Amino acid sequence: MKVTQKVKKILANYESDNPGTKANLARILMTGKLAGTGKLVILPVDQGFEHGPARSFAPNPDAYDPHYHYQLAIDAGCNAYAAPLGPLEAGADSFAGAIPTILKMNSSNSLATNKDQAVTASIGDALRLGCSAIGFTIYPGAEDQFEMMEEIRELAEEAKSVGLAVVMWSYPRGGKLDKAGETALDVTAYAAHLAALLGAHIIKVKPPSAVLWQPEAKAAYEKAGLDISTLDKRIAHVMQSSFAGRRIVVFSGGEAKDEATLLTEIRALRDGGASGSIVGRNAFQRKREDAIALLGKIIDIYRS
Repeated sequence: MKVTQKVKKILANYESDNPGTKANLARILMTGKLAGTGKLVILPVDQGFEHGPARSFAPNPDAYDPHYHYQLAIDAGCNAYAAPLGPLEAGADSFAGAIPTILKMNSSNSLATNKDQAVTASIGDALRLGCSAIGFTIYPGAEDQFEMMEEIRELAEEAKSVGLAVVMWSYPRGGKLDKAGETALDVTAYAAHLAALLGAHIIKVKPPSAVLWQPEAKAAYEKAGLDISTLDKRIAHVMQSSFAGRRIVVFSGGEAKDEATLLTEIRALRDGGASGSIVGRNAFQRKREDAIALLGKIIDIYRS
């Protein structure tokens, strides 16, 4: 694996990390059809935990099989595949070394009444399965947000000490936040910044809307004269909030949507300087050939 100058420049932003962690970041950045470009497309499949099997996989029954997702990520040319413990264990031997994997270490479920997540795996699991990184979700705004931040602080310290990278899902929800607030620009930028402050190497947030939810933040945005009229400008601000672009930030594909809408959104992400996309349901809920074609189009947008 010959690391490109573009990837070397990205790795240089992580000044405190040991060679093992940088090597795992390099593996992710140097895998798939976007290898060496500094851009990422990751397949995440943790929706079975979050939404249940039928809501996740009934639209494409082949997706009930964990091997299906490994193969989809490989054949589509993704940079990495992220999943909870069980699915990674189910294909760990068959796909050993075939694609960098990210062990999602905490999860919620749709039967819960509070906005929280349980830790469902360990750093030892990630090492045993040959993962390149751990993944962890925090819910800024939730009643249990500080407990989640303390959990990832401990896990991230251990992960980095053994050369694993840290991917953080930062999804504002719960507490006083309403639906509009969860994807508001000021809240999304805050969530990305919090993940950077907590030491994430790769940050995952949702594409932000033009809503400014916090009155104090709205006043600051208006005083600064920040243009938030288009998605690409809002993406640029989220990147700016992630240590002025010194951190890798990928944006979720969100709920299932038609191809034209999704690709229009991806172009805006690219134009705003996003590091890439992490696309789950919009990929694996389609038939295999359609999913590969869609992911190929997304990859081509970032490659262009």
